[in-house]
Amino acid sequence: MKITAVLIVEAIEPCLTFWVDRLGFDKTVEVPEGDRLGFVILQKHGAELMFQTRESVGKDVPEMIPGLTGQGIGLFIEVPDFDELLSRVAGMEVVMPERTAFYGMREIVVREPGGFAVCFASRVEAANA
Repeated sequence: MKITAVLIVEAIEPCLTFWVDRLGFDKTVEVPEGDRLGFVILQKHGAELMFQTRESVGKDVPEMIPGLTGQGIGLFIEVPDFDELLSRVAGMEVVMPERTAFYGMREIVVREPGGFAVCFASRVEAANA
């Protein structure tokens, strides 16, 4: 089984500056919608995210539009190098400042350009906890 989040946004292009330019995801599929993107698939190290514009969803499956009530999802992404990640998200809106949680994860939550809260985390080594 595979589960991939499809994040519904007003515009995809601003999201690409975060996911592709800052975090190094590859755009593997893109579907234009007029003069802008309507859908993309992004991948990195086996992780996959899909973005689709609200306009594109409305044209494809109009029955879904009434149920789309905003950014009701948060993403939790484990990263191998937390310090390197901090340099990549520098300047982004911080939703939750860096902390070490009681369950042994060093975390920070930022808001990506599509409006979604993204928690990045790395396991704290027992010696450093």
